[in-house]
Amino acid sequence: FFQGDIASPADVTECLEKYQIDTIFHFAAQSHVDLSFGNSYSFTATNVYGTHVMLECAKAAAIRRFVHISTDEVYGEVNEASEDLMESSILAPTNPYAASKAAAEMLVNAYWKSFKLPVMIARSNNVYGPHQYPEKVIPKFTCLLERGQKVVLHGDGKHTRRYLYAGDSVDAFDTILHKGSIGQIYNIGSADEISNLALCSKLLKEFGLSEKDNWISHSQDRPFNDRRYAVNGQKLCDLGWQQKTPFDKGLKITVDWYRKYGERWWGNIDHILGTFPVVKPPPLVPQHKLRAGLDSDLNSMLNDERRAMQAPRPTSANGVHKATDDKHAALRVNDETLNRPTVDGH
Repeated sequence: FFQGDIASPADVTECLEKYQIDTIFHFAAQSHVDLSFGNSYSFTATNVYGTHVMLECAKAAAIRRFVHISTDEVYGEVNEASEDLMESSILAPTNPYAASKAAAEMLVNAYWKSFKLPVMIARSNNVYGPHQYPEKVIPKFTCLLERGQKVVLHGDGKHTRRYLYAGDSVDAFDTILHKGSIGQIYNIGSADEISNLALCSKLLKEFGLSEKDNWISHSQDRPFNDRRYAVNGQKLCDLGWQQKTPFDKGLKITVDWYRKYGERWWGNIDHILGTFPVVKPPPLVPQHKLRAGLDSDLNSMLNDERRAMQAPRPTSANGVHKATDDKHAALRVNDETLNRPTVDGH
């Protein structure tokens, strides 16, 4: 494990060299849509600039595979009457999070076209399972019900999402790595499309609770909330991948884990169980100080990049840069690094 910041070229380069990494799965991202409506700068900083840093460092390190993990949200909202979207469909993101992930994809594709960096992109449906950070709907609602508290839905609760169990997601990434083609995009699609209301009903059933007892309430909706996402995953299935875990089975495994270990594993999660995380308003900064701060940040980033590019890289006896042959390593950034202090108590 290497604790670092993906927006720091020095950190990324040090990690790649220290562990002689030859393959990167780029999962690291700000990913909570609710937060992106109030803290959008941090999404651009991590998801766009952070991806740019990863790509530049990967190019310098002669990485053999760079698998970029994107999202089905880059396609935007899909009408119920529309067919599932193919990888060639137009990107039309509708929230700052999805827009930042779409922008990151543009950089990934640019590094494939310009520098022949061996990239692949995966666009997945919603992943769930044990250990997931409880800001996401399934672990969040499970923790609330375990506390004996109501769950709160945005709007009418009829928005649908497609859910994929974490184990099936891992199998998909493994298939893409070993069977996918460089420069290609792969949708990871689930057959389980469920409305938020139906999800709540299933969770209440796992707890032996009745919907008649008013365990579900509703709040104001997001500024914009896509009604549904729908991707066609046949291209990945043609490589041999299959979804194996039915939603009801995966949900039971997940709920059981959170009831036994969830809050002990994550510690104090009070600050993320509200309807909307509380966003601290940015301080008002005089224009001349803002400009000076931006210049300072830019100079700092450029100096990091210069140091990273000038640092010697380890070579083997024949002068070829070392890379691991048998194992694939991924740069991981812990939650404290990714979730910078933009929310009260977090």
